[in-house]
Amino acid sequence: MRRIFTLIIFLSVFLGFTQTKEIDSLSIALAFQTSDSLKVDTSLKLIEYLFENKDYDRAIKYIIESDKLSSKIGYGDGIAKTTYYKALIYARKSDYINAIDGYTKAKALFNQLKDTLNVAKVNNSIGLIEIERGNYAKGLQYSLSAIKELENRNLYEELRTAYASLGKAYGEINDMNKAIEFNTKALEIQEQLNDSEGISSSSLKLAELYSKIKEHRRSIDFYERVLAGKNGKNDSLRSEILPKLGGEYLSFNDYDTATKYLIQGLNLNRKNRNQQNLMVTLHNLGSLNLSQNRLIIAEQQLLEAGAIARRLNDKEELLKHYKLMKALDSTKRKFDGAFVWQRNYYNLKDSLEKAKTKPIAETVKIPEEDLNLNFDQEEDKKEAALENKEQIITENQDKLNQFKLFFYILLGVLALVCIFLVWVYMKRNNSLKYAQELEEKNLKIQLQNEAFVEQTKHLENINNVKDKLFSIVSHDLKDSLSSINGFIDLLRDGSLSREEFDNLIPELSENANNASLLLFNLLNWSKSQMQSLKPSPSLFDIQEVFEEKVKLVEQRLESKGIELVDHSLRDFAYADRSMIEIVIQNLLANALKFSRKGDTITISNHISNGTCILSIADTGIGISQHNIEKLFKSSSFTTMGTNNEKGTGLGLSICRELVELNGGKIWVESTVNVGSTFYVQLPKSKPNGDH
Repeated sequence: MRRIFTLIIFLSVFLGFTQTKEIDSLSIALAFQTSDSLKVDTSLKLIEYLFENKDYDRAIKYIIESDKLSSKIGYGDGIAKTTYYKALIYARKSDYINAIDGYTKAKALFNQLKDTLNVAKVNNSIGLIEIERGNYAKGLQYSLSAIKELENRNLYEELRTAYASLGKAYGEINDMNKAIEFNTKALEIQEQLNDSEGISSSSLKLAELYSKIKEHRRSIDFYERVLAGKNGKNDSLRSEILPKLGGEYLSFNDYDTATKYLIQGLNLNRKNRNQQNLMVTLHNLGSLNLSQNRLIIAEQQLLEAGAIARRLNDKEELLKHYKLMKALDSTKRKFDGAFVWQRNYYNLKDSLEKAKTKPIAETVKIPEEDLNLNFDQEEDKKEAALENKEQIITENQDKLNQFKLFFYILLGVLALVCIFLVWVYMKRNNSLKYAQELEEKNLKIQLQNEAFVEQTKHLENINNVKDKLFSIVSHDLKDSLSSINGFIDLLRDGSLSREEFDNLIPELSENANNASLLLFNLLNWSKSQMQSLKPSPSLFDIQEVFEEKVKLVEQRLESKGIELVDHSLRDFAYADRSMIEIVIQNLLANALKFSRKGDTITISNHISNGTCILSIADTGIGISQHNIEKLFKSSSFTTMGTNNEKGTGLGLSICRELVELNGGKIWVESTVNVGSTFYVQLPKSKPNGDH
């Protein structure tokens, strides 16, 4: 890497030295040449080098001297080119008035010399200025008139700027197909010239254009091409691209890839404090979390993005914010809020559409015959004809005086008509207002109906799950309770000997524990479905909870021939103790359920990045990858234990809900016939802003 940097520095110094040497050589040659056209040509080469090196002040001095000499000896080519270079320098200094004046004079001189190439260069330069000033129709006509001549001469440097400028102009007037066409041409030339900066710029522009016309796959290709290019490691460029690339993947519902790019963009923009890109990232993340039904974090991200959009006065992002907030409140069944967001969305959308209405959009379809190099001279003729017409109108002004009386009569009639129109307008305005109120009411009713449909579907799903659960619970409870009742009947009848009593106690304990855990899980599942689970966090010792829960399963461990290894340490977590006890009890029961005689269950805890990590590992039968994906789902999923133990399939789903309620995470690592390890991550202290 050090050698590459050294080589780049050496080449830069060498090229700079070479250019400086060339300028010095031309300056010396110029001093010894006689005052003729050859001296002017040498001076023009020197001016070209100085212009390329942005030494404009020095270039102007040589332009003035060359212009004087060219005028003195009557050298037309020298006069035209010095006038052109002077205009170029004015343009570089943003002095557009003098630049346009200079280009006009230079074009007239090149026309006299029948130098079509330089006429094309002047037209292209004028087009660049007009496009830069926002005069898109005029700029397009100048640049398009120059393109054919530049293409015939293979002047790649001029074509590169002309294509890029045309692409920008067509983009501004919303002609996306033309914008894509010219940006693609610019990219092809930039690739031939190995212009890494231009390649990145054109690729980024093409990605944005394809995104606007909903061709998201192509947009993704160009975004990823920029990231893979020479400038792709630049933090400023990555902070702009990553949020947009994540948004493109989001349009395909590719949530994993979208999440990857959006998280990278979020971290980078928070680090760089780039509010514009951060706002885009948060909006896309909010949309992603909303689609995944993670409503709390989605609301936080959308509110932060909306605050930035208002601060930056970014109307397009604010429009997106209103739409997402309306969807969020509709999902949460806050219909009044959703209605307000909907109204704000349409009001802003109407104002933006009015602002985007550009009269030039209708005048950019330029006929082929209006693209010759000297089309502007024809416009001058039209202006002269217009002046003659005005003169004729002035000469006939006396005749118009005869119609003054008639004009006053018409004025009176017009006043009456205006009064009538105002009355009609007021009446119409009242009708529109009434119609708008009706439309708003209809919209509100529509939103409510949509919510009722969603609620009905939700209740049907819950009812289906309830029926399934009751069938499972009734079967499993019946087995456990029947066994316990049978045991009690035997005791009551005195049919059991002491030895038989002692032998049946482990089985009775097993059935009681199964029934208890079943009812425990069912109760917590019911609470979660009614959204009544609320944590009461506090600091508690993890080791104490492990010790309490191990005591509950000691007899089952012994009866099944399983060894328990306790590596737990005294450490504190900040969470709802009773909820975490439920989680640990379920995980221990699962480890015991899927372990065989001679297997080992290991419990442990440690600190990682300021959080507390609990683990319960077993050397049992393990879990297949296919079943791991089903474990933490809300729907019930269960398999038989090693001794044909049954379950409801609710335990791990409840564990996940309880852990997430306490700001933690739960996951599993498992290999079939090797064993499984369940991990629980919990905070060690009160989070910031938690009251």
